[in-house]
Amino acid sequence: MDGSSEKVSVNMNVGTLSQIDLLVDLGYYSNRSDFINQSVRQALDQKQSIIENETQRHRESKAEWFIGIYVFSEDQLISAKEKGKKIKVGGYGVVIIDEKLDDLALEVIESIDVKGKIIASPRVRERFARK
Repeated sequence: MDGSSEKVSVNMNVGTLSQIDLLVDLGYYSNRSDFINQSVRQALDQKQSIIENETQRHRESKAEWFIGIYVFSEDQLISAKEKGKKIKVGGYGVVIIDEKLDDLALEVIESIDVKGKIIASPRVRERFARK
């Protein structure tokens, strides 16, 4: 992980929060967020084989697929242009396209299908926004 985080709101009933607070007070967790983060990591660890299988399945069907952060590089875009290749990317997380690559990106990227967010100039975001 790169240390960046996003805030997520979770609704819990009083009974659940009371149990979390007890574990925090007993020193098992430093605070509620620590409990939630550790619980989420543990749940993801338990489902890791499912995540890996889905990742493999998607990578076999799409040229570019990711979970996490996907950064388009200038070399990647130039290489695709030279080969006459159009890039399709899909996944979960954040796609980053440097503003200085706008024209090249618009020329060689065919589609971006990301459940998450695209960090790019307004014209690139508009072109590839989920519809």
